[in-house]
Amino acid sequence: MKNHLDVLNRLQDGADLPFADKLRPFAERAAHEALEALSPTRCAGCERSGALICQDCLASLALIDPCHSCTRCGAPYGDLLCTECSVEGESSAMAEALDRCLACAVYAHPLPRIIKAYKDAGERRLASYLAELLYDAALHAQVVAPDRYGDVLPDADAVVFVPATAAAFRRRGFDHMEAIARPFCELSGLPLLDALVKYGHGDQRQLGRDERREHARGMYEAVEDVRGKRLLLIDDVITTGATMAAASAELKRAGAAAVDGLAIARVW
Repeated sequence: MKNHLDVLNRLQDGADLPFADKLRPFAERAAHEALEALSPTRCAGCERSGALICQDCLASLALIDPCHSCTRCGAPYGDLLCTECSVEGESSAMAEALDRCLACAVYAHPLPRIIKAYKDAGERRLASYLAELLYDAALHAQVVAPDRYGDVLPDADAVVFVPATAAAFRRRGFDHMEAIARPFCELSGLPLLDALVKYGHGDQRQLGRDERREHARGMYEAVEDVRGKRLLLIDDVITTGATMAAASAELKRAGAAAVDGLAIARVW
């Protein structure tokens, strides 16, 4: 009886099915090829078939040079501070809340289409690609601008993402920044801290600068212990900086020692 149970357990575990194990990769490949035949993978940036992001679209990204970007808001041209941040009173919320800010690329073709395909069209496979863009941007900044961003990853205690509202989560079926944060943490080796809750509703993409700042005020709450931690806060797009500023301000209010911002794109 015992031997019979052992055999059943081994069969359930697949221990006595070497042939089935050998067939599994072929079955998975056949399923993938069948799906591709029915609905071919297309580039999220230009709809060319073959890859989620084609080489041409990757090559056309307007990457931001961390040696010359604005350290306060991530704008592509600033050296020390960009023209907006250097004006008295401008971007003060970003300056007070974020210690530094870094963005991968300017929000221009093909990024708007890629991010829209990810967030609004449900192409979740893009999460790992976007995580890699963020990670590569941080690594590149450390190497070429060590005096500005040399410790952006090594000194971080954890990664925090700007969360979606409950309404956005229901609409999309997933939290788009959490799905990016997880592979980003795998790449960087940093722990993920799900530290923020976002209240309210509505889409900020149609709001102006002042409306965005008003809309973001009081929208976030820290729900994890962040006291004394140096945090890397990630988001997809920085437009006016209101979202990053509000989220970072709440983390600072909850006791975070420092908060650096990292985004995929910067509107400019």
